[in-house]
Amino acid sequence: MDFGKVPAEQISEIDFALPEDSPLTKEILQQSSRLDKPQIYVGCAKWGRKEWLGLIYPEKTKEARFLDEYVKHFNSIELNAVFYNMPKKEQIKTWREKAEAENKDFKFCPKFTRSISHIRRLKNAEDDTSRYLESIYEFGPYLGPSFLQLSDNFGPKNIDVLKDYLYTLPRDLDVFVEVRHKDWFEDAEARQALFKLLKEVKKGAIITDATGRRDCVHMELPTPHAFIRFVGNGLHPTDYTRIDEWIERISSWAGQGLQSVYFFLHQHDEKDTPILADYTIRKLNEKLGTQLKSPDFVKKQSSLF
Repeated sequence: MDFGKVPAEQISEIDFALPEDSPLTKEILQQSSRLDKPQIYVGCAKWGRKEWLGLIYPEKTKEARFLDEYVKHFNSIELNAVFYNMPKKEQIKTWREKAEAENKDFKFCPKFTRSISHIRRLKNAEDDTSRYLESIYEFGPYLGPSFLQLSDNFGPKNIDVLKDYLYTLPRDLDVFVEVRHKDWFEDAEARQALFKLLKEVKKGAIITDATGRRDCVHMELPTPHAFIRFVGNGLHPTDYTRIDEWIERISSWAGQGLQSVYFFLHQHDEKDTPILADYTIRKLNEKLGTQLKSPDFVKKQSSLF
């Protein structure tokens, strides 16, 4: 992922502090029933990484079996694979069967296909949406939330288009929306209208923590569920301090009524993503008393942190 990437020499100049929770977040969490612990899912964006051979995949694993190995290490995947091409039911069934064989608690979180979000831009997208939904429903109990990423030129002037589209989706479909146009955050009225809409339709808002786009760290929860896309910088020391701060914030939300959190790790170079994911899982377990499984590295890692 290159979104929000900055030159390496600028990383130390970035203020990574998480903003305060918005009034909406406080309101939503106060109205939510408190759980002993929220449901927590941690994963990566892709499983097809050859760089993970010898790291979490055995050295001679064939690419066709990468998912078989991935589901042994994580309880979720941010499924970007269905963005570029409309998913086929047969393919979804194959992926589901791999999770069924290894991890009964696994969740696939499929991205809306780009023909819906980026080509049709949510207009006249009924047929494509129906095909998308028919396919992803094949995941059955392994289907997590879908996420609708809008292009960086889809701005506030399109809010009625977004509203009309969201109202066409099944009410029980778990969806999170990611916006990237800067005016959604810089224009106070547009920002308020966006998150009011998401609250109204009971759809979540993705928080994207990327180095060069701190505006996307909006800390707005229109539902008592969080979906965080964390973009690291190749195991730079700030990656770990940023994760630490996120653990504290998630713990705070958990104490206020957070129901679930999906935390997906990205790197501009994905080779070390499992290492950062491992750190995240261990810190969550320490702070929240959860028992999330850590990745099982092929070779025992020396002191990573």
